[in-house]
This record gives sequence, structure tokens and C-alpha cells, in this order.
Amino acid sequence: MPLTSTRRLVDAARAAGQGLAAFNVITIEHVEAVIDGAERAGGPVIVQISENAVAYHRRNVFPLAAAAAALARTSSAEVSLHLDHVEDEALLHRAADAGFSSVMFDASKLDYAGNVEATRDAAGWAHANGLYLEAELGAVGGKGGAHTPGVRTDPTEAAEFVAATGIDALAVAVGSSHAMVERTAALDLDLIARLREAVGQPLVLHGSSGVADEHLAQAVGAGIVKVNIGTILNVAFTDAVRAALAADADLVDPRKYLAPARNAVSEQVQRLISVVSGG
Repeated sequence: MPLTSTRRLVDAARAAGQGLAAFNVITIEHVEAVIDGAERAGGPVIVQISENAVAYHRRNVFPLAAAAAALARTSSAEVSLHLDHVEDEALLHRAADAGFSSVMFDASKLDYAGNVEATRDAAGWAHANGLYLEAELGAVGGKGGAHTPGVRTDPTEAAEFVAATGIDALAVAVGSSHAMVERTAALDLDLIARLREAVGQPLVLHGSSGVADEHLAQAVGAGIVKVNIGTILNVAFTDAVRAALAADADLVDPRKYLAPARNAVSEQVQRLISVVSGG
């Protein structure tokens, strides 16, 4: 199936009152697993490559993005490509050429005025080049960004930020945190509902790996549309690799431990797509 756009997938999910799962990938095995999981779940998916993942691949975004696009085109699932947590303007400007239909531009470490200015400029460039732009509203004063534990997004400020920047989607701080390996985050569902009322654009939940399935579903019900997931896939991947190596001390063929790792990630993806889409 041809690549689709993030805008189309987000708009369709929002219209249906469903969530849309977006999974961060690092290796081609991750990409294969995410797309396989989407096929098994029978739903659409966003494949996300972060600036950190690009840095891991020697700061070259094109090979992994090309592989993801090629896999998407041979899939029966609807797949879009998203460039995540971009702080480097030069990387932003490579997004369209690399096949992405959307970018999350992250200026949340700046103070409010600096975040508005940088994000407005990024949105202007993105829209001129056919890209959908997501952004994140950081804490006033820029102390660690919007997903520092304890930080919350203010609905009034969020509405002002969206109006001032012209962004297409807003990542909000409502109780989740990045890189959590335990699913113990407590989301503020009332705040999500108030943000939905205040902000005209779709809301995005980052740090969703630390949120239990039940609470992810509740967050979607309260107003979250796009649900970003990464760390929980890495936990499943690494656990499967460890188990395969522990079971056979003589194992040296990476296919023998990467295959079960890929399968473990696919199972997580299938389940999480069903959770956030209400399937």
C-alpha cells in the first residue's frame, strides 16, 4: 500500500473518536515488527524515527527512513512516517526529502517566548513544504521541557501557543514521562478534557510506555488522539534477546535472537493498537 500521510490518519482517528498509535523505531527489525503488528491488528500506524535514532545511525536519516518507506509500501496496513523530537533545524529541513509526512519539532527547552518563535518558524517552513507539524509546550521558563515529572500543560497557555504558532498537533504534559520502564504513570484525565476543549488541534500523549492499558484507553476517551510509544517496545525487544542468549551460550547468529525480539515487539504493537483504537 502506498505511504499515507500523518494528517490523514490523525484526522480519521479524531473523527472516529479513536486513538492512533505511533511507535518509535531504531532498527529495521523494529520497523518490521511495527508494521507486522499493525497488519495483525488490522489498523493504521505511524512509524516514528527520532532525532536520537538518527544520531545513532551516524546522523544519517535516509537509510532507515528509506527502509521504513519500502516496508510500508509492501504492507497491507496504512502507514505514515513521522520524524520525532527534532531540535536540529537542519534535520527538520531534510524531512520531506527523506519521505516523512510529519515532524515533531521540539523547542520545549526554550522559555515560552523562545518556544513560540522557534515553533512558529518551523511550522511556517513545514507547511510551505507540505509537512504536518507537531510541537510541545514546555514549562514556563524552559526547565527541562514539557515532560519533566510534575510539569503540566495549562489549557489557556496551550490555546495561546497553538494560535501563535499555527501548529497542527500539540503534545501535552498530563502526567506521563519519557523512558519509563514501569507502567505506573497517573494521567490527569480532567486536564486532558480541559485541554481538548481549549485547543482546537489534536492532542498528543508522549511517554505512553509508562501508562497502563486501561489508562491509555481512558486518555483517548478524554481527548488524546495520537499516542506515542517507544520504551515498552525496547523492553520487549531486549527481554527476548536476553532470553535467547541465556538459553544457548553458544548462540552467535544474530538472526536467532533478533527474530524472537522482532516477534515480541510485533505482539506489543498489535495489542497497543487495539488498546488505543478501542478494538
